Amino acid sequence: MREGGQSSGQLGELIRGLRLTHGWSQSRLASEVCRVSGQCTVTRSEVSRWETGRRIPTPVWLRHLAAALQTPLATFDEAVRTMDRRTLITDLAATAIAPLAAADLIRSGFAAALRSGRPSIEAWQERLEQYGRDYMTQGAGTIRQRLAGDLVLLQQQLEHPQLWAVASKLMTLYGKTFPGSDGAKAAGWYQLAANAADRSGDDDTREWVRGRAAIALGYEGASLPVAAMFANQAVAIGDGRPTLARVNALMGRAHAAAILGDRRTALRLVDDGRRTFDHAGSDEQASDYSVPWWRFNVFTSLLGARIGDEQLVDEAQTAARSALPASLPRFRTHLDMHQGMLLARLGNRDAGATYAQSALDELPPEKHSLTLRMLMDEIKAG
Repeated sequence: MREGGQSSGQLGELIRGLRLTHGWSQSRLASEVCRVSGQCTVTRSEVSRWETGRRIPTPVWLRHLAAALQTPLATFDEAVRTMDRRTLITDLAATAIAPLAAADLIRSGFAAALRSGRPSIEAWQERLEQYGRDYMTQGAGTIRQRLAGDLVLLQQQLEHPQLWAVASKLMTLYGKTFPGSDGAKAAGWYQLAANAADRSGDDDTREWVRGRAAIALGYEGASLPVAAMFANQAVAIGDGRPTLARVNALMGRAHAAAILGDRRTALRLVDDGRRTFDHAGSDEQASDYSVPWWRFNVFTSLLGARIGDEQLVDEAQTAARSALPASLPRFRTHLDMHQGMLLARLGNRDAGATYAQSALDELPPEKHSLTLRMLMDEIKAG
């Protein structure tokens, strides 16, 4: 097992955070790693060395850790990489998928640089706001390709903390263009975004990135231990302040509880989220960086469907539909599909799947999102 280096601190924090999410001691984690590996050579002291960064687990032990902690291996892989700005292009090339090959990615970044030169901090912040609006109306493929090019350009300008803040939010959005259920790309990008947010030195950004990752994974029902870890980190950074990040974190934890069958905890967290929302809700209606009233109720509607609570679904749907902008038909499809999930949870899986599929078919294919397809799979699975 290798001696640690610059990146070992990030990896150690990740291991510790996931262990605490499970409520395990270092000895318990050592036992779980032994169990999945079939070898009892890991001790509490070894876990301590991993967590403090004195040693980096070998690739074999990283695989066993991922299995024991029920976490995508790619999440650990991202933490192993340093956040030096010169290596970001490698991370992008390694995680981008078709139609962006590495050569296309590099060309896109240089083309953006030739068109716009070296954008100012204000220009990057304006571009960030535009991406937040575009995500609500455009497909994941279109967003991903443009974002990849801009991230390649931005990685050459990361001398200023404010640009690390921009980069972290763009990387969070980039992660959302991959389905969390693939067990790799989405969670890995959220970890990379959290590391970038830490470089910004801005606690609001650090909290927001983690809260957004928590609700993204929780809503998709993917990588739940990672979702819980990000939610807990966001809550700790916020220290009880009513913020949008806290709303996202609480609702991410609520969805994780609902999926795991803990109805009481899910409903308690929704109540906490609603109280926080009352102080921190957004006026902005159509940006991925905002949580207006209609969007909070979209979160709540899906949670109610997951636990089979007809009254909660009805109340949330009424509130969401009354305020949802007509320019965002994809989210109306979300609400329709929640009705299908509710039918399935109440015992009529076939009718629920038919209802949800009909709603999805009514939305033009170019408006579909990865999240909608994941919801369809969840409904069919019952």
